[in-house]
Amino acid sequence: MGDLSPLLRAFLHGEIDSGAFRHADHVRVAFEMLRRHAFQDAVQPFCSSLQGIAARAGNPGAYHATVTLAFLSLIAERSASVLHGDFESFASANADLMDKSVLTRWYAPERLASEIARKTFVLPGASR
Repeated sequence: MGDLSPLLRAFLHGEIDSGAFRHADHVRVAFEMLRRHAFQDAVQPFCSSLQGIAARAGNPGAYHATVTLAFLSLIAERSASVLHGDFESFASANADLMDKSVLTRWYAPERLASEIARKTFVLPGASR
């Protein structure tokens, strides 16, 4: 991974301050990772880095598998559909992704709030 942005480098090397790492930063590092790697290759380092941020903040339970993978999937899909020269262009064209609540288009709030959704990726829809 050659020319990483300072944010992506800090993210991957466990140097992110959780207090300063906002939702837009999550979207930005996902966008940058997906520019360099196929979705399936970006999943593990992206999830591991977020788990590390939560653990270093003393709140490992803050990591949410479904939210993480759903956003990563949306960013991958949107990036594959229309090529953007930079993150600002991507963010402008996909302003809905800058709102954490966008997943309620597909997920019922109680499904996202479930313990199983925190632990592992779940598809939208009713649980059995």
